[in-house]
Amino acid sequence: MSRWDGIDEFVATAEAESFSKAALRLGLSTSGVSRAVAGLEERLQTRLLYRTTRRVSLTDAGRAFLARCRQLILDRDEALAAVGEEDGELKGLLRMTCSTAYGERFVAPAVNSFMLNHPKLSILIELDDAVRDIVSEGFDLAIRFGRLTDSRLIAKRLASRTRRLCAAPAYLARAGAPRTIDELSRHACVLGAVDTWPLREHGPDGEREIAFKPRGRWRCNSGQAVLDATLQGLGICQLPNFYVDAAIASGQLVPLLEAHRPADEGVWAVYPHLRLLPAKARLLVEHLERSLAVAG
Repeated sequence: MSRWDGIDEFVATAEAESFSKAALRLGLSTSGVSRAVAGLEERLQTRLLYRTTRRVSLTDAGRAFLARCRQLILDRDEALAAVGEEDGELKGLLRMTCSTAYGERFVAPAVNSFMLNHPKLSILIELDDAVRDIVSEGFDLAIRFGRLTDSRLIAKRLASRTRRLCAAPAYLARAGAPRTIDELSRHACVLGAVDTWPLREHGPDGEREIAFKPRGRWRCNSGQAVLDATLQGLGICQLPNFYVDAAIASGQLVPLLEAHRPADEGVWAVYPHLRLLPAKARLLVEHLERSLAVAG
């Protein structure tokens, strides 16, 4: 039995607060993860986790041990990556996460083309509109939008996206087109996952970005569903350009208040501050930067 046995399973379980979630993350069975952690506790003669039917939590000893184990795993993985990269081949598993729609449309195709040139590399992409904690969940990389506030992360700008207001001609024939932000507040809006829309306001002191609060009787957390409702004439939406550009070009949607369009939003690759970015992640980020810049 290796003295490493159980350490990866313990860290994954502690971070996920669940044996089953840790098993999913590691690609192992739940019973196998549980046995590995129990074996580690037996060798240490110390309880590391409290177990209940709903969750697991760290003991005081487990909390102190977790910090050391994270550093051990980091040092081990970086050492293995450095050796593996000497022959010029990218190997091992890279875990990344991104929002669902952007990931499906742009990130996954770019990753797929990258993998064709690196047959020994494995990649796990988790598409999720929730902002995942990539440090505690063990992700190597995430694609994020807008302003970044987590000081534990390093960010590299890959591209940008524009958010546009628009509506279907049928809606505008009934309700008219808003000419100002004040007039927009009197229109039916098709609402997505966010509560406010960024808009640019012009005043005597220059331009400033404001948070406009739209109102409407239709709401869904899917951008594609918002697009469909807007095409059906249910109201005005604000969506990233990749949803609406084709419909605007074909005349199915009409852009509105373009002078008040907010500043472009950054698309970022982010990774943990304390982790040396391995070559496989660094080269993928460079590939994504080239691919996403072309995709727009």
